[in-house]
Amino acid sequence: MSILGTILGRSKIKKGNREKFFSIITAEMDIEGRTDLRRTEKAGLVFNPVESQFFENLDTEIRDLLAVSADTTGARYEVMDDGHGTRWVILDDRDFEDLVTTLHLVGETITDHGFGDRIIASVFGFQYEGKKAYWIYYVKRGSFYPFVLSGEKTRDNAAEMRLSALMEEQKVPIEKDLEKWYALWGIPF
Repeated sequence: MSILGTILGRSKIKKGNREKFFSIITAEMDIEGRTDLRRTEKAGLVFNPVESQFFENLDTEIRDLLAVSADTTGARYEVMDDGHGTRWVILDDRDFEDLVTTLHLVGETITDHGFGDRIIASVFGFQYEGKKAYWIYYVKRGSFYPFVLSGEKTRDNAAEMRLSALMEEQKVPIEKDLEKWYALWGIPF
């Protein structure tokens, strides 16, 4: 990090690593037969929108991209704002690879327009041990971490550690700093 970055409290954003991001496709295939973990066929990308004409143009481009993708893959999509001031691109598709690829394209489109620093995470829905669970790709760190709910605003840390071990076993790059395993309350799927 530069001296100016240190003074202003900014950290450098890691450049997206396609190999790390796409590693979950192979991992999902390998765990498909497990009874304690199954995917929900839903995924989303969450980002902080900004008020500007450039961002409005980007929003239109994202919606056009999603419409084309839906025609090609059959995925259903929704773009919605939540109560936290963030915007979600939510996908619903039986094909996990399509979910991953489409979210990657949306993220690349946002980044190509100069708003990559506004992306918070890509989120993939699962059921784990009978609970809502998510594999969260923390874009700024270039790594995944599990998020397992035990209630509306409570998480199951022990289940997260077990799921983390399973993800790591499948060669999914896990965020090593547990303090960076942020709770994303109110995931809309």
